[in-house]
Amino acid sequence: MSHRPDTGEFLEIFLNDIPLIDTRAPVEFEKGAFPTSVSLPLMTNDERAQVGTCYKHHGQQAAIELGHSLVCGEVKDERVSAWVDFAERNPQGYLYCWRGGLRSQTCQQWMHEAGTDYPRISGGYKAMRQYLLREFEQICEHQPKLLLAGKTGCNKTDMVNAFTFGVDLEGLAHHRGSSFGRLPGGQPTQLNFENALAIALLKTRHSAAVQGGAPILLEDEGRLVGRCALPPILQHAMETSPLIVMEVSLEERVEHSFHNYILDKLAQWQRVLGEEAGFEAFAEDLTQSLYRVRKRLGGVRYSEAAELMQRALVRHRQGDPEMHWDWILALLVDYYDPMYDYQLRNRKGRIEFMGSRKEVREYLAARES
Repeated sequence: MSHRPDTGEFLEIFLNDIPLIDTRAPVEFEKGAFPTSVSLPLMTNDERAQVGTCYKHHGQQAAIELGHSLVCGEVKDERVSAWVDFAERNPQGYLYCWRGGLRSQTCQQWMHEAGTDYPRISGGYKAMRQYLLREFEQICEHQPKLLLAGKTGCNKTDMVNAFTFGVDLEGLAHHRGSSFGRLPGGQPTQLNFENALAIALLKTRHSAAVQGGAPILLEDEGRLVGRCALPPILQHAMETSPLIVMEVSLEERVEHSFHNYILDKLAQWQRVLGEEAGFEAFAEDLTQSLYRVRKRLGGVRYSEAAELMQRALVRHRQGDPEMHWDWILALLVDYYDPMYDYQLRNRKGRIEFMGSRKEVREYLAARES
């Protein structure tokens, strides 16, 4: 493998999805990393803790010696082998640690001794994260944005994803946004969500459409997408952005919600857990999602919706999912639609365009070109 220099060209790395070795301890990686990073640590969590304690009490040299004694022999050989294997499969990649210091230098040196030269990120994770935060702030403050609004069940997400200047907040948060939006596999950590969001916005800013003057298109979301919080600077920018309102019939919205939150979600749970356990998890998820909005629904409407849902689940177990339409319809009419109407009335002055799905698609296509 030819030798490539270490790099601080973060934009190129993020725009091109360059593969990265994260050599930090697993606990650091789990808290926050980048979408193309793979955790191949120099030290385990326990080894890192021991070295850190040694550094605190006895200084750097003693800590380095302890590290070398903990990671030696077969343990060292296995880790070096994993790094070399990654490098051979991803010759365009880089490695990094927290600040581009001893850990990544050690990995780089050991790989060199094994016959593989592999470059590292100057400044490490910390420098890349700071770069993303700076760029994110610039985009939030200076890049024009459009929000796609519409009642629950309009399928706004597919519309956002249909355009190169669209950024799918729900996809990045792995959540469908509403109280019923939880998905199997859980959500990313807040740091991972922020990193992925910043990279997505960075890519969109550099897309041909946005370079040509198109705004960045986002779905109209509240502060939270599940438990992932939109950074305040983006939330503030969205609160002053123009709205594109998509109007879709109630019947279409019930049908979309039925496919999205019932058929598709059950299939996802069953792919993860198997047929029977998947249905149990799906049923529990629906029940808990409805329970979370009980106060806003009020006691009577909650009881009625819960009863309709339980009947639908019984029938669904027997092979007929169609009864879910009843509680979905009730929830849209009694809960989601009034809440949406109230919010839109307070933002009427920001509406730039309002129309059917076809009309909105044509309007956005004209903005893209």
